[in-house]
Amino acid sequence: MRRIRPRRSPAVPLLLAVWAGAAAVVWLWWMDTPSIADNNGRILNAGRITGLLAGYLMALVVLQMARVPALERRVGSDRVARWHAMTGRYTICLVLAHLFLTMWGYALQSGKGIGGIVQQTIDSVNTLPDMGKAAIGTGLLVLIGFISVGWLRRLIPYDTWYHVHLLTYAAVFLTFWHQLSTGNDFAVEPVAKTVWYGLYGSVTALVLWYRILSPIRLNLKHRMRVQAVIEETPGIVSVLISGRKLHRMGAEAGQFFRWRFLAPGMRFSSHPYSLSAAPRPNMLRITVKAIGDHSAALRDLEPGTRVWAEGPYGALTAGKRSRGKVLLVAGGVGITPMRALFETLPGASGDLTLLYRANTTQDLALWDELAAISKERGARLMYAVNSPDGERPDISAESLRRKLPDIDHHDVFMCGPPGFAQQVYDALRGAGVPARRIHHESFEM
Repeated sequence: MRRIRPRRSPAVPLLLAVWAGAAAVVWLWWMDTPSIADNNGRILNAGRITGLLAGYLMALVVLQMARVPALERRVGSDRVARWHAMTGRYTICLVLAHLFLTMWGYALQSGKGIGGIVQQTIDSVNTLPDMGKAAIGTGLLVLIGFISVGWLRRLIPYDTWYHVHLLTYAAVFLTFWHQLSTGNDFAVEPVAKTVWYGLYGSVTALVLWYRILSPIRLNLKHRMRVQAVIEETPGIVSVLISGRKLHRMGAEAGQFFRWRFLAPGMRFSSHPYSLSAAPRPNMLRITVKAIGDHSAALRDLEPGTRVWAEGPYGALTAGKRSRGKVLLVAGGVGITPMRALFETLPGASGDLTLLYRANTTQDLALWDELAAISKERGARLMYAVNSPDGERPDISAESLRRKLPDIDHHDVFMCGPPGFAQQVYDALRGAGVPARRIHHESFEM
């Protein structure tokens, strides 16, 4: 334990590679762009560069959906999800800019002016190769972007949003072909065309392997089933999942799987739930709060129900640790990965502290287990609940320093609702904990 070597995140090298790719796209456009003598030429060439960058970002959007372990387990699923959302927004903006600028330029060439953009678009779709498919793909991208807007996303059931979001694959496929058939840069630069095929081909291979073939292999090998469902507190249940050689799945405390339970009404729903105990050779456990139709239905699962899982995902593991002393902070059902880490993180007596925030003492799920772990390991266990009159407990820099005077020498692992996580993050920073030693995952896009 004392020779702690935290895993380095590859996020910075990956971002540098992304920017290098974008620079190469701009260089390709620059090398193939003749001198621009008039306004129409400037408009058309602006349409070209926005189209090239949109095509490049589309490949990255799909790559970020491929669940590549180097991204999901090293960078972190939450960070990849934020990259995906941001890249998607930029892609849609570039696609719309490309469409508008290109059709405007064509309209000017035809003597129609800016008012003829709509008619020019219709004519291009009817006459140019692969433009019909590109139009459908563009419409799908706009639809996906629209339903992913924050306020609308919260109104749509998760399963509906998830399955519509999968149309991204179809949208990218449909828009790909017109890039090669109508793109001047690929017509005059065969090497560029080969590189473009290689980029999209590599991303397609990663999607097929990690989204389809790898999960099939995992589930055929381990053959998981529900063994039991246990009510921990009102509204919170633990699901025990049995299988063959589950310790060889490579899961670590703090990680999660995407779970699909093959029961009536749940077969087409896949949701992420964290492990709430360290993986055993023949047993995994998740603990879930009923906050939606899927999570509420878990309490009615029958023993023997087949389980389909994808994962493990997430970077909130012991590999993030850089100090001997660790503070674990859990809010509500965020206790699930923290409980697994509390059990498994190496540490001498007094090295580990767990702070558990809940509304009432009745909401402290898994408390008996936590108390037993605390006693066995010589770890410190604290809880923060509302007072009888509903007043929220004080979790501030000052209160944290009173409880842990040396908190600035701790690593902190944190999981909970976004508002709670932000409050605790601010308090930790105020207490002197460097940002690099505050480890958390959040899945709000």
